[in-house]
Amino acid sequence: MDRAAKSELVTQLHDVFQNTGVIVVSHYAGLSVAQMSDFRDRMRAAGGHVKVAKNRLAKIALQDTAAVGISDLFKGPTCLAYSEDPVTAAKVAVGYAKENEKLVILGGAMGSSALDASAIKALAELPSLDELRGTLVGLIQAPATKIARIVKEPGGQLARVIQAKASQGEAA
Repeated sequence: MDRAAKSELVTQLHDVFQNTGVIVVSHYAGLSVAQMSDFRDRMRAAGGHVKVAKNRLAKIALQDTAAVGISDLFKGPTCLAYSEDPVTAAKVAVGYAKENEKLVILGGAMGSSALDASAIKALAELPSLDELRGTLVGLIQAPATKIARIVKEPGGQLARVIQAKASQGEAA
């Protein structure tokens, strides 16, 4: 890798460390190319990214960012999983690590908070941002639906009474 490519990679990683919602650092030793491609595809489908970079370059990119506390995680063959949504990268990485024991979650960062492996696993159990939005919309719409049902109910009762009287008149 030449000097210009290294400089560009450091710049890209610096932007990742500064602008993403969550970063998950993991060891990938022993993963085949097919398994790593599968992990990347799953992460991409969920809206995240996976990046493998030299540890020395990742540590340089960490300087002057809020995530500087995770620099000690970069030892051995490490990869970064990151996403804008604070839950997506953690959820996909933990799910893949459960299926394949060769991917070992080391920790990560969320903003300026350094997270250990157990915190990443706890983060993965939270609902995603889209799920929370759906729940919130459902809660907001529920009172309006109940009000419409209550307002409509007296008219429905009146219609059922008239229908019952009409049925009795036909029977007589």
